[in-house]
Amino acid sequence: MTLPDFRFEPVSFADLPGWAADDHWAAFTAFGASVHVVGGAVGRAEASASGVVTADQARGFFEAHFRPHRVVHGGARGLLTGYYEPVLAGSLERTAQFGVPIYRRPADLENVVAESERGAKSAGLTHVRRTASGVEPYATRRQIEEGALAGLGLEQCYVADPVDAFFLQVQGSGVIALPGGLEMRVTYDGKNGHPYTSVGRELIDEGVLTADGLTLQSLGDWLRADPVRARPVLWRNESFVFFRALEGEHPVGVLGTPLHEGRSLAVDTAFHTLGLPIYVSAPGMTHVAANGLNRLMVAHDVGSAIKGPERGDVYFGTGEAALALAGVTKHSVTFYVLLPVEP
Repeated sequence: MTLPDFRFEPVSFADLPGWAADDHWAAFTAFGASVHVVGGAVGRAEASASGVVTADQARGFFEAHFRPHRVVHGGARGLLTGYYEPVLAGSLERTAQFGVPIYRRPADLENVVAESERGAKSAGLTHVRRTASGVEPYATRRQIEEGALAGLGLEQCYVADPVDAFFLQVQGSGVIALPGGLEMRVTYDGKNGHPYTSVGRELIDEGVLTADGLTLQSLGDWLRADPVRARPVLWRNESFVFFRALEGEHPVGVLGTPLHEGRSLAVDTAFHTLGLPIYVSAPGMTHVAANGLNRLMVAHDVGSAIKGPERGDVYFGTGEAALALAGVTKHSVTFYVLLPVEP
């Protein structure tokens, strides 16, 4: 792959900080979950994967079938953030407590680009509305919240807090805790196609919040402190996400395969191939590991805010413990992409 100001520079496995100490079995499990849908040079390694049953064999598998390459580019310094799967109390029916709808995908929503490319091509419209006379931009966040989808029967469930609903869309999946102890997992099923705007970045640029102090938690606190003030701020992000119910115990990435806690990585597909193993080194992430994060991950997902050759978003799991990690992850990172050895 050749892009302006971007190249893969070969290195050795010995050059990867902490490579020998990583849990290669966990990385191999994450890789194996998606390799069958990737194909190509990556998928050919699957034929040699059946005999891998130990951590040492997993390490040997990667060292035999891949070669590490440092990501070299002329862009901004590498940045690693985190995402998670929130658990929200909710209801299948609108009630006095639960009045914020979570919507299904509308029937007239049409993709302009493949979902796997929605992050890489998010500067323009990624989805549109199909009409009898052609296509047009879909309703914005504000228009939807002011009733653009009313009466269409698209309400899948309801939650209590509009800020929680907003963060559910940003994260892309979640668990709705229903009355009676039931749960419904929901996952991304398309968006209205408008470009994503980071409201956190907007508030930093305006001097309302500081970059050093911004976390998912602090942003949520600011938004919830004054709902009237928060609503037009949230409307600045015109992007709006639709959901479908998901069977199973795990959220899925853009490949449709289960995300693996601490091993699945969202990347920019303008630079990286989904399914590839990527070794990340983020020495400052001592809240995840005492000596910082040095870990082999797999490119399982994409995101509208994940832009650039050395930009990644780590999936941290479900619930409050995952939020505690994801919410404060905003660290410099070095990427080493493992490219398959050609036969």
